[in-house]
Amino acid sequence: MKIIDRYVGQSVFVTMLIGIIVLSLVLVLGNIFKELLDLLINHDVPIQTVLAFVAFVLPFSLTFTIPWGFLTALLLTFGRISADNEMIALRSSGVSIARICIAVFVLAVALTAICFWINADVAPKAEQKMTQAIFDIATSNPISLFAADEVVDQFPDRRVYVGGKDGDTLTDLIVFEMNENETPTKVIYSKRGELTADPEHERLLLKLYDARFEQRDAGDARDLDKIQHGILMQEGMFPISLESLYDEHIKGRRLSSYTLPELFGYLGDPTVTASKLPARVEISKRFSSSLACIAFALVAVPLGITAHRKETSVGFALSLVIAFTYFFFIILADTFRDNAKAMPELLIWTPNILFIALGTVLFIRLARR
Repeated sequence: MKIIDRYVGQSVFVTMLIGIIVLSLVLVLGNIFKELLDLLINHDVPIQTVLAFVAFVLPFSLTFTIPWGFLTALLLTFGRISADNEMIALRSSGVSIARICIAVFVLAVALTAICFWINADVAPKAEQKMTQAIFDIATSNPISLFAADEVVDQFPDRRVYVGGKDGDTLTDLIVFEMNENETPTKVIYSKRGELTADPEHERLLLKLYDARFEQRDAGDARDLDKIQHGILMQEGMFPISLESLYDEHIKGRRLSSYTLPELFGYLGDPTVTASKLPARVEISKRFSSSLACIAFALVAVPLGITAHRKETSVGFALSLVIAFTYFFFIILADTFRDNAKAMPELLIWTPNILFIALGTVLFIRLARR
């Protein structure tokens, strides 16, 4: 029996590793590189920083690609075993389908533990480091945040349009000061500027040349008739505080960057006045999505044997349909996490309930054949 366990386990494990690598490269790293290519070309960000960002984002991809790769491996492996009549030979020898799948379910439990560890600890910490990296770039190499013909919106209370960039000199600048409603209250036009960091005071210093100020009305910033044209300056220093950037990205963390113990602490914090429903949904999401490997194992084994096909295209097509259906419910519940009427805490468990129930029925029917 150990030979059967080793044969099935190795087949699934090797195929799963290939599937995880391919899915991560094609579906995740490909899109990441597409987005980060602009940073490399236009923002002069060091390649080490880009690689660090990729490393920080990778844990998020693994929460999807590990279950999906496992699902694909099961469909391909059991489809091939069934097509080669190996399943018939094993069943004829008195080996039950449950015994054949022992290695599969041991692997499913191990992968569930790994996914839970990633969801509960690794991915949130990676997001924290990724957010910290944004702040570090702003303080250590601020010029890299600015690119030609783009609006820099990393600062919550500032928007900076840069017409051109010549080394460390920025040209054709338009600086917007924003209020809490993200409406411009002051606009500064400048032909050129130079940017330096002032980490001691947590700010950037934008030295503007040939600048013109335009003040909006404090009571009605959208009324263009109340614009007050200010003074002209040949040279002036315009500070950009990094405190607001720090508050938004570091202090104002998203729930996805909280580790599981931090989420439970957030729920028990009496000083938090905001709705705690999103936090409860986030906790449910961590547990629910970790069970995907077990749900996929119950569904994929009967489907792979029933499909009775060697072709990898059939296995990939089935895995695509199953994975899309499963993660659709996860994304849907995440979208309605602020809507109590949609019952997102229950909705996020729907795919596991459906797939485990369906998989159990299919598995029992297969065992009785």
